[in-house]
Amino acid sequence: MSGRRMTPDEVVAVFARELGGGVRGTRIAERREGAKKHPSYTIWIDLDREALKPAIRTLIDIHFPHLSVISGTDIGTAVELNYHFSIYYGTKGGEYMVTLTVALPKDDLRVPTIADLIPGAVFSEREKQEMLGVEVVGIPDGRRLFLPEEFPEGVYPWRKDGTGIPDAMVKDLWAVGRPANRPARPVVAREVQGEVQAAEKEEAKVTGRAPSTEEAERHE
Repeated sequence: MSGRRMTPDEVVAVFARELGGGVRGTRIAERREGAKKHPSYTIWIDLDREALKPAIRTLIDIHFPHLSVISGTDIGTAVELNYHFSIYYGTKGGEYMVTLTVALPKDDLRVPTIADLIPGAVFSEREKQEMLGVEVVGIPDGRRLFLPEEFPEGVYPWRKDGTGIPDAMVKDLWAVGRPANRPARPVVAREVQGEVQAAEKEEAKVTGRAPSTEEAERHE
């Protein structure tokens, strides 16, 4: 690829040329920041699963990317993975965010590892395996990252379907260790609470009195 910095449209054109039908859709978002309204760009590229690794190689050819994170979402019939990169990283006013998106059907939640191309990706890949039930084929380290080893198999905290966290595993953290004889904190209507807080603040201004601990808690 050319050593000069490409425009966002040129980046998209390279993907279209190199990957052809593997690209399902593209979008370029522009925003302007600061007093001088310098433009900042985010490029979104939706891919077939088979085009993921060729897309990473294409990105490397354009400019070796910085991987921020791989995010994942249960979208109903599929799990969507978003690979968030930036290219021209560290270039003042010239960095582009590039997000590669792959949707995996729930009856075939497999995706190839990209850790052989971007070694740091393995940590995000491990997270997607344990939190969403995605099988990362060829991952060099498949150990759990956040969940303990005794966590039940087949339960994925980020899933919204039957494989998500069951009600029996959910605890009301506010109630853990709470004495049984302690009354629940009264619920005050928002309008009344606002009036009380305003009156207490005004009194503090006039008298110079610091608010009590109870009053301070209400102001938080």
